Amino acid sequence: QLQLVESGGGLVQAGGSLILSCAASGDTLGNNAMGWFRQAPGGEREFVAAIKWSGTTDYADSVKGRFTIARDSALNTSYLQMNSLRPEDTAVYYCAAQRGFKGIYSSARAYDYWGQGTQVTVSS
Repeated sequence: QLQLVESGGGLVQAGGSLILSCAASGDTLGNNAMGWFRQAPGGEREFVAAIKWSGTTDYADSVKGRFTIARDSALNTSYLQMNSLRPEDTAVYYCAAQRGFKGIYSSARAYDYWGQGTQVTVSS
């Protein structure tokens, strides 16, 4: 059973940067699609970024050009580099992984494994 653990969250000023990590254990990530989602207080869990089995990436419009998703298969880890952070980026960030090929990347229902989340707070 694949287990995911996020780290790297914290408090940062607007305009700053953070790198979130998602370490997998119990199984290998392989080329399974990985995603990052976030959920603000009182809000729905929303798609942030995904890296597909092919290695290509996809981003929500709200983070395009500011966030970068990557994976290191040797380290069994996924990353989310977040630059030019804004107060509206404040949320709990979750990493997720798919089991097998789904062809859907922006829907939380397409992901089979989830981390526990890490808080990101951006002050103005």
